[in-house]
Amino acid sequence: MFASMFKSLRAARLATFAYFTLNGFLLGAWIVHIPVIEHRAGISHTTLGWLLLLLGAGAFAGMHVVGPLTDRFGARRVVPLSAALCSAALVPPAFAENAGALGLALLVLGIGNGGLDVSMNTHAVQVEAGYKRPIMSAFHAMFSVGGVLAALVGARTLSWGWSPTTTLTMVSVGALVVAAVVAPALLARPTTTSTSTPASAIRSRRARTPRRIWALAGLALILMLTEGVANDWSALALRDALDAPAATAALAYGAFASAMTIGRFLTDRAVARFGPVAIVRYGCALAALALTTIALAPSIPLALAGWTVLGIGLSGAVPQLFSAAGHTDPDAAGTNVSRVAGLGYLGMLSGPAVIGPLTQLVPLSHTFLLPALLCLVAALTAHILRPREGEPRLEVEVAQPATARTSAIRPGAERSREVV
Repeated sequence: MFASMFKSLRAARLATFAYFTLNGFLLGAWIVHIPVIEHRAGISHTTLGWLLLLLGAGAFAGMHVVGPLTDRFGARRVVPLSAALCSAALVPPAFAENAGALGLALLVLGIGNGGLDVSMNTHAVQVEAGYKRPIMSAFHAMFSVGGVLAALVGARTLSWGWSPTTTLTMVSVGALVVAAVVAPALLARPTTTSTSTPASAIRSRRARTPRRIWALAGLALILMLTEGVANDWSALALRDALDAPAATAALAYGAFASAMTIGRFLTDRAVARFGPVAIVRYGCALAALALTTIALAPSIPLALAGWTVLGIGLSGAVPQLFSAAGHTDPDAAGTNVSRVAGLGYLGMLSGPAVIGPLTQLVPLSHTFLLPALLCLVAALTAHILRPREGEPRLEVEVAQPATARTSAIRPGAERSREVV
């Protein structure tokens, strides 16, 4: 029986990896083809910028609609449907020939992306609860891997002269197949709710979002705002402040993204060793130090080192927020994750917009002192992630004090397991 359950969990974990990779691949495929699609639609950069807000608005709406639906019907039903919508919605932007058609297509793509984001994260929380140890960061790392794969595929197909309609249609069909094939491996809806609990009480509890969830959402806003700043301003800042060549300036984002991806693959072990509070606290403190270094760096190598350290610092923080939100109340995991993801997504969209006006007052590199201050605030409030009484807890390894060891402990067996 235990072996059967383990196989089921393992299959569900692999399926969740597939959906995270799929989501990153779909978004990456869209991003790679933005310049060609913009030209086909005959719009300016300014118009494209406004239309991209519809993508964000759709994602925000999709998150808040799909979160409660995931709680009601279970991630096993909602994840494949969200993946199917996101996959199918990738095609219309490639056929858009004007701003109106592209805007509508991006709105639908955003809804599909937001729904998949929340539902797959909710299922990831469910799988993590089954494993009883931290595994969330690796899922988010696979999202980044999906984006890298999309960039490689897109670069190759564009070099072959393939049109966006051909490439994105093929990607869409392939994604639909993958979403359908791995769907049976998803876990059934958990039966954590006591049968004695009235349904009206459950709905009431979901309607009243706990203060802790909003606090976690606030942290997500801060951290994803910082991530958005890095995504959109890193290369330009290196070129503006230090006169770096365009090719060298591009390494700023490359260093940040690579460090974040690698860091997420390693974070789960660190969380299992030190706990989520320590990961967020010291990761955010490291991010604040990195941003300060970037703001004041007198040389290109030091600035690149700063972007690398920033990626390491931020890599494990956001997944812990999603995990904490999902574990706060298993019966409302989807709703709670949607709150955190939604506000975090707004932060990622608003971060770059906040930096722009500040450049009218101070040099671009100095504007990074603002997200540095926000990261410091996040570090000081990381204790919010500490599980409260009655919440599910994951096993975490901690070093035993030397005074607590006895001769009965075998040499080398210096670590015990406890839950935090």
